[in-house]
Amino acid sequence: MPFTTEHRQLQDSLKTFIDREINPHVDEWEEAGIFPAHELFAKMGRLGFLGINKPAEYGGMGLDYSYAAAMAETLGHIHCGAIPMAIGVQTDMATPALARFGSDTLRETFLRPTIAGEMVVCLGVSEVGAGSDVAAIATTARRDGDDYVINGGKMWTTNGTQADWMCLLANTGDGPAHKNKSLFCMPMKEKGVQIARKLDKLGMRASDTAQIFLEDVRIPARYRIGEEGEGFTYQMLQFQEERLWGAASSLLPLERAIEQTIEYTRQRRAFGKPILDNQVVHFRLAEMKTEVEALRALIYRAVRLYVQGQDVTQLASMAKLKAGRLTREVADGCLQFFGGMGFMNETPITRLYRDGRLVSIGAGADEIMLGIICKTMGTLPART
Repeated sequence: MPFTTEHRQLQDSLKTFIDREINPHVDEWEEAGIFPAHELFAKMGRLGFLGINKPAEYGGMGLDYSYAAAMAETLGHIHCGAIPMAIGVQTDMATPALARFGSDTLRETFLRPTIAGEMVVCLGVSEVGAGSDVAAIATTARRDGDDYVINGGKMWTTNGTQADWMCLLANTGDGPAHKNKSLFCMPMKEKGVQIARKLDKLGMRASDTAQIFLEDVRIPARYRIGEEGEGFTYQMLQFQEERLWGAASSLLPLERAIEQTIEYTRQRRAFGKPILDNQVVHFRLAEMKTEVEALRALIYRAVRLYVQGQDVTQLASMAKLKAGRLTREVADGCLQFFGGMGFMNETPITRLYRDGRLVSIGAGADEIMLGIICKTMGTLPART
């Protein structure tokens, strides 16, 4: 998937924005445990960054997904994982189903202001008892006349303390688990929505993550996205873009970690020579660099086929699996070469070590990706 001049122009513009509006504040936001989402997203919305591949009639650019992937990769230029993740929720995790299946009225009400950065969105799928096992969610949305009444709760909700609305997955029936769910646009200011707590996380420190309780939350039936009972399918489609986004956004942090390690080990001396001069070190860094380029090729192939309208379930799952495992490998290996300084929070590699661990958990754990890949290969044992 070769990037065109237009792709590069988008990336250059976004990189300039990141250097001016984000990276100078990352350390402060990491320390605070939150960033000003409304302020930052409003700036991004004015520049069109929040609607790259969203419909032009609702304020988006109407470009194909390759441009969204180019943006995701460039977000890796941000010096932490938290802010890219929060932006990704806004662009690639909580809005694809609305853009594709929502009614005109619903898209006017929620998608347009989200693209403009006037609203912040969060994704309500995971629960205390249902993380990767999406079919096991317990939250319900029961029809009551022209409304739905929602009860339950959501966990590990990125942007949860600042969001204006939630893309909510809930059970709307008692049938089979894959056919009894629906997606909704749920305003976060409705009566019965309670932000129970802001979660204290190992990494992704600058991103607010919430546990949310829902008690008799009443919303209009017109806030349902698409057809009732199709929510699981819609969410699986959203996961495809989320997984591709997660893999693409990991590329630059991995490259940056390797480059920083080369610089540090070239300067640091032990036993009379630079650490980098040890064959075990420079060979290992060469292996890591090769793995990053292999991951990039896999991602680009998946994106190209996705743009062509092909099913990339297998490739997206492979890319997400590889990105998570490679992030852990690179972060751990590079940290080791920093020696004692690698254990200090003042060293950038520690942030990747903490932030990057989520790549193997969020949007489906490694084991879920392996199961999906096995299913597409026809090797998954039949359920009993």
